[in-house]
Amino acid sequence: MKKAYFSKRIWKEDINVLTVAEMATLSKLFNCAKRFAFQTLVRQKRWERELYKESIHLVVKRKFGINDYIANSIVRESQALLKAQTELNKLYIKQTDEKVKKIKKKLKKERSFLTTLRKIKDSCVEGNLRFPKNTNYALHSSGLISLECKSCSLIWMNTYLFEHQYLDLTIKRLKAKIGRLEHRLFRLEEKKEKLATHISSVVFGSKKLFKHQFTKKEFVQDHQSWKELFLAARNKQVLISGRKDAAAGNFVFTYQPDTNELRMTSLSGKVVTFSNVVFPYGQEQVNQTVLRQWKCKDKKANGKPISWCVEDHGDYYIIKCLLDVEEEVLVNFSTSGGVIGVDCNVDHFAWTDVSKDGNFLESGTFSFTLNKKTNGQSTKILEAEAITLVDVAIQKNKPIVMEDIDTTLSKTGDAYGNKKANRFKSIFAYRKMAQAIESRAQKMGVAVMVVNPAYTSIIGKLKYMRKFGISIHQAASYTIGRKGLGYKEKAPQVLRRHIVRHQLPYCKQWWALNKKLNVRTEMFYQLFDVNKPSGNINFTHKELTEKESKHLKKAFA
Repeated sequence: MKKAYFSKRIWKEDINVLTVAEMATLSKLFNCAKRFAFQTLVRQKRWERELYKESIHLVVKRKFGINDYIANSIVRESQALLKAQTELNKLYIKQTDEKVKKIKKKLKKERSFLTTLRKIKDSCVEGNLRFPKNTNYALHSSGLISLECKSCSLIWMNTYLFEHQYLDLTIKRLKAKIGRLEHRLFRLEEKKEKLATHISSVVFGSKKLFKHQFTKKEFVQDHQSWKELFLAARNKQVLISGRKDAAAGNFVFTYQPDTNELRMTSLSGKVVTFSNVVFPYGQEQVNQTVLRQWKCKDKKANGKPISWCVEDHGDYYIIKCLLDVEEEVLVNFSTSGGVIGVDCNVDHFAWTDVSKDGNFLESGTFSFTLNKKTNGQSTKILEAEAITLVDVAIQKNKPIVMEDIDTTLSKTGDAYGNKKANRFKSIFAYRKMAQAIESRAQKMGVAVMVVNPAYTSIIGKLKYMRKFGISIHQAASYTIGRKGLGYKEKAPQVLRRHIVRHQLPYCKQWWALNKKLNVRTEMFYQLFDVNKPSGNINFTHKELTEKESKHLKKAFA
């Protein structure tokens, strides 16, 4: 397992002037060569031909007058960057497909609404106002026309006012809206075609900073200050990959664990030193890896490469050590005592202690808020809650079971959805949550297993929420824990006889039931008793709304 350890700040004023000068020279040449190598690879891919007879490694080495080790790092970084861009293009294509799908769905809905309004308009012209079925329009005996909306009701005194004050204006706006949607769809399809055929490049130094020369007033007036800032960003980092046959794991950098010194062989052949290079988190691992590499006799067979990265932050350097760390052997994978099921949500972790037989033992939540928090603040909040959650697993001596969720595409393409739901989706940092829990669990020797997240919340709601008197998220975490133990969930008997298509897979049966029982949650538990399998569903409950009663009668007809 690869890990990166960050050093403390190494201030330039505390370092020898020669070291700073040699580092600046190496950084400038390294990044210049990296840009050249990357653009060469991009052009070769675009033009589908080789630009040089020699390999890119030899071209970079000869052109910039550098040794094999630095040239190798430059080429590897360039190739990795090109591969990353290719994978990123695939993701962009998937996201564009998702947006196209959502826009087509929205277009279908708007066109259907436009057809309905046109039919109503035609009936107005004929002098016999009629409304299609399943609409919220109503013509009253007094001549009034009403429209039931979510938060209000609209009323027109006669047909003439309804036609000219509502129908004509709505049809006009709807046509314009459909036109905008069609244009957006056309642009997205163009974008997808370009992504599929075009080999994209990279702006070293970031697009944002590049645009600042035209958009920020201070940089427009003083272009030289922007240029200095942009060049500093372009030449910020030097990453030298390790070699397992090197005595210290790297032919350019050598770390001395006893003195905490990092020695670098510069381009001119001089050895310069970074003093007091201390790693506040991971010093022991760095020392062990370096000493093990020094003592290793057969380095080609058993050696471990050690990569070093130096980042220039203006007044100070940050040094990163990239190691291959052996995974913790003493990890608790045993489910003989049960598991801890975890359901990650936008504002809390819900957990449930599940016995080895799949029985409910205990449940709880750890709440937090990510609203209006920066990226760094969100990370720290989630890490703190992950520590608390893993402590529960340590105390119970059980592994953790989580959902395997990918929110990359689900956050895309909902421009026409509910604003509040979109906001919750955008701040739902599931990947960060999973990484925080897995990292802490690995450090503490707790195993983390993942299961398919399909229908866990629905199963928890229909089967366990009322039974144990817990929230829907805690019920979902209980279902996740049972899935981790290998149990399958069957629908309660009181509901099972209402599944028309018994040949459906068991998980699809839950989807069918949830669709039928689409009522308010507080009403849902008053329709039947989960603890009485032979009971019946009360479709005529007095607190059901008219809409809910109609839906239940139609669904269970």
